[in-house]
Amino acid sequence: MNVFGVDIGGSGIKGAPVDLERGDLAQERFKVLTPHPATPDAVADGVTEVVSHFGWSGPVGITFPGVVTGGVTRTAANVDKGWVDVDASKLLGERLGGLPVTILNDADAAGVAEMTFGAGRGRKGTVMLLTFGTGIGSAVFIDGRLVPNTELGHLELHGNDAEKHASTKVKDDEGLSWHHWAHRVQKYLEHVEMLFSPELFIIGGGVSRKADKFVPLIKGIRAEIVPAELQNNAGIVGAAMAAADR
Repeated sequence: MNVFGVDIGGSGIKGAPVDLERGDLAQERFKVLTPHPATPDAVADGVTEVVSHFGWSGPVGITFPGVVTGGVTRTAANVDKGWVDVDASKLLGERLGGLPVTILNDADAAGVAEMTFGAGRGRKGTVMLLTFGTGIGSAVFIDGRLVPNTELGHLELHGNDAEKHASTKVKDDEGLSWHHWAHRVQKYLEHVEMLFSPELFIIGGGVSRKADKFVPLIKGIRAEIVPAELQNNAGIVGAAMAAADR
């Protein structure tokens, strides 16, 4: 069965139909740039463009880079603050012509996909997926069960949100070498490990494609560290899974 997934990120909005038997995209994904400012109406335009590109007419799962409860977006760290307390399911459903819409946190979606089809498949204990991109997203699983909306990119590190110190955006903005950035990621993982003692860290986001450039440079972490197998498609797959579950 194919279901459509859309992943709203700080830099891009991408989507595709997903083959839920294989846990992979059924067609090549289509992407548009995230508008700036990323207001609800502007982002809804982008989502509509992505879905319309495929002529899709069924259920749609959509990720959001913030806390989502009951289809309402509660935080908006890397998009316009106008998203706070918006009924995103209603807004996006109306803009998509009444299609059934399911919305959830972006890292949670990626985590569910990785736990089902990727690097976390069959793993018990505490598993954490961390997505590095415009910010840092997190998904925490206890014996395969998701603890939703953890948002651990906002843990304090060196007096600021951790994602202001160790995200991929910071690496690019500050022109950090892989070695320098890996050291920052290591400090962040040390902090998270102290608090949660996971057995496994899964590193997701677009940078997971280049895991060989920085993961071997991270030292002193007890937990196993692996790249996401679905890489930057994990959010799309997880969004489609959520829509299918609904």
